[in-house]
Formats: sequence, structure tokens, C-alpha cells
Amino acid sequence: MDRAAVDRFEASRGRLASLAYRLLGSAADAEDAVQDTFLRWQAADRERVEVPEAWLTKVVTNLCLDRLRSAQARHERAAGARLPEPLLQGDPMLGPADTFEQRESVSLAVLTLLERLSPVERAVYVLRVAFLYSHAEIAGILDITESASQQHAHRARSRVRDVAGRRRGGEADPASARRVVEEFLTAAMSGRTERLVALLTDDATAISDGAGLSKRLVRYETRERVASFARAGFKPTPAKRRLAGGSPAMHIAVVNGSPAVVAVVDDRVVGIVAFEIGDGKVASMHGIAAADRLGRLNEAWRRNDPEAPVINAW
Repeated sequence: MDRAAVDRFEASRGRLASLAYRLLGSAADAEDAVQDTFLRWQAADRERVEVPEAWLTKVVTNLCLDRLRSAQARHERAAGARLPEPLLQGDPMLGPADTFEQRESVSLAVLTLLERLSPVERAVYVLRVAFLYSHAEIAGILDITESASQQHAHRARSRVRDVAGRRRGGEADPASARRVVEEFLTAAMSGRTERLVALLTDDATAISDGAGLSKRLVRYETRERVASFARAGFKPTPAKRRLAGGSPAMHIAVVNGSPAVVAVVDDRVVGIVAFEIGDGKVASMHGIAAADRLGRLNEAWRRNDPEAPVINAW
């Protein structure tokens, strides 16, 4: 392959990776899809490709759809055994974040919801909301009609609005959201259930991968149950320290656009809890500790200079 063809692909690599991540919810799978797209580009009759960016977008999208339709992916979704892979603020794979909908589309709450959509609904939503493709362009990428694209987008947006509605009042100010999380963490560590309940919205939810040990996701759907989950989850015990490999330091960081508590042992992230904030309260929590979901975040954490922990030793 000539240098110009390689350069043209590399100019699109970041956008393709961001698209694939939103579709698959996994950075590792997204990187594989982008590499497979490069191999297709390498083997293509490039002189017949009129618009390389459009061609590459169609290839990577359909490779992702193949993965979403695979037997393994269907089994994982049916089992409800995985959460999206969290990414640290500044990771280029998070992609476009100019509009509220673009930022919302990469939140863990929305990415988790997208797991419940059909592969085509998921693709239409991501292409339309995150990358601002027209329905005519989406129809060409997915080989469907414009009308079908519009219908898929309407259904997907309706589902997402149910989640976005928890953020009443729109996006929370980052500083205010951080203060809510710090106060919530303090209350959880002290075991103050009443204060925890007061910091939760009436329809608060929580979802966890069970510290990476559960075969199914664990869900909590009332304020009292969410408060109990937080109190139990943030209470330090010798067994939890053994599982973490030490006494974690607790940091506050931004993960997938949301404030998060990041547990770190010897510069290794062992778990995160991301928070969605609405009306000055916690609307949802996503707890992830499975090691295979923390690889890219760990790499970014070691490259960056994190803020001092809010708790030095848990």
C-alpha cells in the first residue's frame, strides 16, 4: 500500500475508533474492528472508492454490526453480564463532544441502555446523534431506506430519553457534580443511610458487575436499595482489601463524561463507580471492577498525573 493510502486511513482512524467504541462498548473490540477495516482498505480497489471517509465508515459500521449479531454477543446481552468499558476523560476514543446529545451518547448510562437495542437501532442512533449523519447517509451505510432510518432513530431516541430524563435540568455543572459525589462518598463511608437516601433522586438506580465476580449484572431500583448498595460497597473490609490487592486510594475523576470514584492500588485502577447527577442529586450509579473492562483506563491513568486522592487509604 502506498504512503498516501496509509495516511488517508490514519487521518480517519480516530473517528473510526470512536464510532466503533460507541457501537461495541469495548475499546479492545473497537480497536480490532478498526484494524479489520484497515485490512479491508489495504485489499480494496481504492481507485474505485470515490469518498474514502464514507467507504471506511460503512466498512467499520458493518464490521461492528457483524460483531453485535454474533452468537457470543447475543449470549452476553441475553445474560446481562457486562457493562460498557469505562474511559478516562481526554481519551480520544470518546470522540465528538460538542453537543449535549454527543456527550450523553457516550455516558455509561446511555451505553448500557444501547445494549438493549437491536444492532441496527444502535447503529442508527450512534451515527445520527454522535456523528450527525443525515438519514440519507445512514441509509447508504446500513443499506436500509431513509424511512427505516428515521423509524429506528425515533425508537432509539425514545428509549434514551427515559435515561436522559433522570438528568432533570440538563447537564450538571462539573464542580457541583463533583461536590455531590464527594458528599455521597463521605456519607457512604460513614454508613449514614439517611443522608445517602437524601442525596438520591426518587427514581435513582444502580448497576454493578459484582466486583467482577458475578456472572450477571446486579441492579438496584429504589432509593433505599441503592443507598444500601452504596453503603455496603464503599464500606472497607479486610476481605475487600484482599480482593483489591491492598488498601485502595480513592480518587475523583471524570469517566465517560461523568464524575466517578476511582479506586487505585499501587497505580493500578481496581474499580470505578460513575455517577449521573440530576437536580443536585445522584440519579444513577455504575460500578465496574472486572479487570478486562479496565485495561485502557489503566493505561490512561498511568500516563496522566491524577489529582491527589480524596481518601488516601481505604
